[in-house]
Amino acid sequence: MTSYVIEADGGSRGNPGPAGYGAVVMDASDGQVLAEAAEAIGVTTNNVAEYRGLIAGLRATLDLGGDGARVAVRMDSKLVIEQMAGRWKIKNEGLRPLAAEAGGLVRRLRVTEWTWIPRERNKHADRLANEAMDAAAQGLTWKAGGTTTATPEPSGPASDIPEPGRSKSRASASQTPASGGSTTGGPASAPRAASRTHKAARQTDLLDAGDISELSAPTASVAAAQQTAKATPAGKGTGWAPPTRVATSLLLLRHGETELSLERRFSGRGEAELTANGLAQASAAAGRLSRDPYRLDVIVTSPLQRARQTAAAVAERAGLGVEVCEDLRETDFGAWEGHTFTEVQRRWPAELSTWLADPEAAPPGGESFAAAARRVQAAKELLVERYEGKTVLVVSHVTPIKLLLRDALMAPLESLYRMHLDLACLSLIEYYADGPSVVKSFNDISHLR
Repeated sequence: MTSYVIEADGGSRGNPGPAGYGAVVMDASDGQVLAEAAEAIGVTTNNVAEYRGLIAGLRATLDLGGDGARVAVRMDSKLVIEQMAGRWKIKNEGLRPLAAEAGGLVRRLRVTEWTWIPRERNKHADRLANEAMDAAAQGLTWKAGGTTTATPEPSGPASDIPEPGRSKSRASASQTPASGGSTTGGPASAPRAASRTHKAARQTDLLDAGDISELSAPTASVAAAQQTAKATPAGKGTGWAPPTRVATSLLLLRHGETELSLERRFSGRGEAELTANGLAQASAAAGRLSRDPYRLDVIVTSPLQRARQTAAAVAERAGLGVEVCEDLRETDFGAWEGHTFTEVQRRWPAELSTWLADPEAAPPGGESFAAAARRVQAAKELLVERYEGKTVLVVSHVTPIKLLLRDALMAPLESLYRMHLDLACLSLIEYYADGPSVVKSFNDISHLR
């Protein structure tokens, strides 16, 4: 399993003054840079900027390695290192919220060391912080890809000006003057971090404990979805009025833990089996689904072993048979099957970049997300038609479940970057004949606690 190193820094030109931070995440085994983040954060102090750099590094590590990833943290801020290690008390009230935020991220990781290093050994993170501040001083905003755009003109008090976004690398040599370029979003747009791994570091759930999740094929555009919403009669399918008939309910259950889940490897069409813990997770889900308010009518599963084992545990408790639906299988990752994201990034860098940018692209010898989206859509339509008014338990994987949820919400493609699905989690979608589908629950793991 890959171990990581975070180096982070922050600075303020005036203390307080215009500030920014930088963070870099490296492979602990060979020092290869896996992710970078940087952002100008307005007027504040050195210590605030340093904490923000640490938080960015922790988030990037979670993006790469997921929960439980091993990481060593190195900074030239004695204050941040000693406070996070628990050796110094936090006396500044303004730092407490930042320390709490960092602490929440730390609890999801396995931090093996908190090490102070001299500034000359923290040059990479220091450079990123300064580049972010330099870009902001020129009225520029970084965006994913290392390019810059003009910062929007303020429309109100200074506190209302959007913060400049983060960048994956240094400011582009072809920077656009503030007087001419386009903005990266309206005044209400939220800044987003972007790492050196391009889309990879923005996809918190990319490896998602073994099953990769990425964009589905485009179905309806946002504009088309908006037109559909406008055409929907008031009170129908909006959640504000009672439905005119009984819903068809799809309960979506992700399978339990496998060895590939533990090591966060691409797990597509391979026949990984549940671990002892995975079997326990399946049993916990079965216990929950056998009690009120659940009344299962049908159980349908992916053909893959890990899903079939999970479905069998529920079927035994519910006294039902299990149907197999081929179209509910996980995406085929081809040559990437069984590899970690870092391994794929090193061996197939060009193919990975294409795959991350285009849902029509497939891994070598594998299946595109566009193709997966089409078959999952076909499975959904078949189930909703065949089992109208019934409660159907669908046991599947991260990609199919996210595709179903995104379709139900008529959400943009980018929404999948914001979804996280735990092992053995439950989600619920209800489909009505007189309006759009309704997501009733998402990533529910209360049965595992």
